Parts: sequence; structure tokens; C-alpha cells
Amino acid sequence: MLNLNLYGLSCYQTWGIIGMMPWFYYVARALVKILVTLFTRLRVIGKENIPGEGPLLIVANHLNLADPPILGIVFGRKVVFMAKEELFRSRFCGYFIRGFGAFPVHRRRLDRNALHEATRVLKQGKGLVVFPEGSRSRSKRLQPGLPGAALVALRSCVPLLPVGISGTEKIKGVAWIFRRPEITVNIGRPFQITSVNGRPTKEELIRLTDGIMAHIAGLLPPKYVGRYKRQGVK
Repeated sequence: MLNLNLYGLSCYQTWGIIGMMPWFYYVARALVKILVTLFTRLRVIGKENIPGEGPLLIVANHLNLADPPILGIVFGRKVVFMAKEELFRSRFCGYFIRGFGAFPVHRRRLDRNALHEATRVLKQGKGLVVFPEGSRSRSKRLQPGLPGAALVALRSCVPLLPVGISGTEKIKGVAWIFRRPEITVNIGRPFQITSVNGRPTKEELIRLTDGIMAHIAGLLPPKYVGRYKRQGVK
């Protein structure tokens, strides 16, 4: 069995992507938009780079639990999120997160189904958001990327859209509400990756993942980059 945990993907229980409540999605999206407008200064760069339709694998850095809902309002089209299973343990939070268009991922178990579900979502022409780091960065700097995003992109033959998020690490405690932190979502141009032999080796997946992370790094301020070199990605 393929060890998807090594690639940042694992097994999960399927919860209502198809049966997602449309009304809840739009209500939640509107509520998040109001809160973000009132309590933050959100700046979006490169929104013209978002394809209006077709399958799309969105890859972004991850700083805060607020990143998914913020990306949800930035994109004008519906997107599906891969979210860690722990977020769904609370009935209230799980209801909200599922309604917003996410499915849980059990990161500590082994199963091919996570990869199959991601592929299925993309085959339906939807946008899928993946955080290649696998978890939030406590230091703000990019953590080593896991090859899951590269594996999904290769299997689905879909374009990747890199996104650099900065400022959401300031959303903590209560005082941030009064400070209205500046948050920037920098969206790069879509790109694609290919395998030399059609069946990527572990080494090739690592190389491709480093390339994906470099695209994200090119959209971030220097202090967020970490081990990855910034590329001139507009």
C-alpha cells in the first residue's frame, strides 16, 4: 500500500463534498467576508491569475487557521479544502468547516483514498486547496514541503496555482481585532509539472515539490521564505 502519510496525504472519512449545503456555503462565505472586512486590512494581489473555470490545484503556505476561510472569500469560484481531521472533532466546528467546502484528512493513517478523493474533486472541474507544508508554520517561515501536492498534480494533469499568504499569523488572542492586521494574499500565475518517465520516483517528487515551494516562496516577503529561494514569480 502506498504510504500517503509520507506525501502529506492520508486516509479520511468522506463527508459531504457532493452533499455540501449550498446555502450554508454562501452564508458562511458572506459572514467571513464581513468579519475580514471589519477586523483586518486584506490586500489581494494577482486576482486576475485565477482561472474562471476548470480543475485547479491551489498550493499555499499555511500560517493560521484563518487561512482557509480567507482563501475561500478571495477566490470567486467554489474551492474544496483538504483539512486535518482534528478540526472536525467538534460538532459545531465540523459542521461549519464541512459547510464551507472541506473534507477531513487523517494524517496518521495509511490509505490511498485521500489521493483518489483529491483526484476525483479535480476531475469534477473544481478547485482544490492544498497546504504542502502539511501543518501551520509556527515560525512564519516556509517549512519543508511534502510531496502530496506534486503527486496529485501529476496524477490529475492539472495546473497548479501558487499562493503566498502573509499577515494571518497576527490573528491570535483578542487584541488583533482592534489592531486590524494587514493581510496579503499574493496569487501567482498557474504552472504545470511533469514527470520525466511518467512514473515519478521519490527523488523526482522531492525535486518537483521543491519547485512548487519555490513558486510559493516567490510570492512571499523575504522573512517568510525560510529554506527556499525566492523565484521571480509574478
